[in-house]
Amino acid sequence: MSDLNVVAVITATSGSESEVREALTELVTATRTETGCRSYELFESASAPGTFVTIERFEDQAAMDAHMQSDHIAAAFAAAGEHLAEAPAIHVLTPVTP
Repeated sequence: MSDLNVVAVITATSGSESEVREALTELVTATRTETGCRSYELFESASAPGTFVTIERFEDQAAMDAHMQSDHIAAAFAAAGEHLAEAPAIHVLTPVTP
């Protein structure tokens, strides 16, 4: 069974980039300690500052589900929530080629 790959796009409202960046940075640190988390990287778009992208790899769907139910995900959404331009777009990826 192959790992589960996920990309999330999180967009801060103008002027709230620092708050969202801080919440997501704390989320990355906690997520990397989760059982079943293979990797969890955070990027900010160079062409659209305030647009954050996580590139995530989990052992399986159960590991991702546990991540989504974790206290640190809830804390990140609580801290960043009012500073988001829209709901995060979470994309579970399906390989196109073998």
